[in-house]
Amino acid sequence: MTVNKVILVGRLGRDPEMRYMPNGEAVANFSLATEERWKDKSGQPQTRTEWHNITLFGKLGEIASQYLSKGSQVFIEGRIQSRKYSGKDGIERTAYDIIGSEMKMLGSRNDGAGDANDTNSYGSRGAAPVTSPPAPTKRQPPQHQQTPPVVDDIDDDIPF
Repeated sequence: MTVNKVILVGRLGRDPEMRYMPNGEAVANFSLATEERWKDKSGQPQTRTEWHNITLFGKLGEIASQYLSKGSQVFIEGRIQSRKYSGKDGIERTAYDIIGSEMKMLGSRNDGAGDANDTNSYGSRGAAPVTSPPAPTKRQPPQHQQTPPVVDDIDDDIPF
């Protein structure tokens, strides 16, 4: 048995770039930054940023292109795919791309994504609605609830 599965949560380094293949299928590409934070032996905070090339196909790519922008926080699930290319210096190199199959927009609407308490999921496996983007919702002002009366004589017969 083998498994090729990647889960990333990060922020877009650039707006998604939308293209269409000769057969008409949409393809969105963008970079995603993830961070690792730790303290070194002397107690100084350290950070390492990794950049990932993300590719989303079909409706998932169209949704990403429409709703995501640079700085948006997003959850991506997919697989790693390698490709070889020759650099400007003629040396053959290998690049690793993440081919996304699921996407969840995180963060606040100010980020260009969904509300943190109301995340929007999209996937290519049919696990979440892919056919239509989320409809905008109007937020209701918070309802003030009455505070319950204070009870002074609580039984101590609680069985825990």
